[in-house]
Amino acid sequence: MSEIEGEDNKKYKPYENTGIEEGDRIIKINDTQIDSTDELIETVNMSKGEEIKLEYVHEQETKECSITPVKQGDNDYKLGLWVRDSAAGVGTVTFYEPSTRTFGALGHGISDIDTGELIDIASGEFVTTRILNITKGEIGTPGKIQGTIENQENIGLISKNTRFGIYGTVDNLSSLNIDTSKEMEVATRDEIKTGKATILCSLDNSTPQEYEIEIEKIFKDNNYDNKSMQIKVTDERLLEKTGGIIQGMSGSPIIQNGKFVGAVTHVLVNEPEEGYGVFADIMLKQTKEVE
Repeated sequence: MSEIEGEDNKKYKPYENTGIEEGDRIIKINDTQIDSTDELIETVNMSKGEEIKLEYVHEQETKECSITPVKQGDNDYKLGLWVRDSAAGVGTVTFYEPSTRTFGALGHGISDIDTGELIDIASGEFVTTRILNITKGEIGTPGKIQGTIENQENIGLISKNTRFGIYGTVDNLSSLNIDTSKEMEVATRDEIKTGKATILCSLDNSTPQEYEIEIEKIFKDNNYDNKSMQIKVTDERLLEKTGGIIQGMSGSPIIQNGKFVGAVTHVLVNEPEEGYGVFADIMLKQTKEVE
């Protein structure tokens, strides 16, 4: 939100006292569905400064308010709301569940860069990526995987963005390049032990590689956030390539004794070889509600 200057050179806040807040999602104006910022701008300009009815989603609840656009130019009307209609990033797919054709990824949600709040998504696409560069993590500076989605293939649809990852359905299984012989069971929390484990991740556009880690601590009763386990990268190959856990590795599955136990979610900024993982059972629970 921002104060705007009208054609009379006075300052206005059209959104003030309407109830709409940063992070809300606009879905309709005067009962017309809004799917992009272009549609929003066009509809607001068509109002000619007359009061409009705005329908929006706030914390999963649909609400309405009235707001009067402020004129800035000949046919230029503003609400004082800065709106974005898309976000994109690179992350790791954690698992594919064949019987429901659902997937889980990241192990954490996609948050708004300005508010830090979880983005309330209307829909999303799940596509392949081509890795361009890897920046190693250093103490105080997280590393990252940089990639591009240009000319890549659509794999499926994202329908859920939660604090435990993003979830949806797979339409184009061949693009995932899955080895179906590697299907594995999910470990219960009682089966997870401190000690040696591995993670799977792809760092060079080839098939995923397995790297050694240590599970240092297990927070067995944790169901409220995605820091279920504290882990440490011990594989020299991975430390040489990335310096430890880097952005883009979120969602890398954690394997122990041949079972899926969780996924990488965070890095400790001052100790890049260490971070956290979320329990596999928490992620699988989210798929039960995928539409």
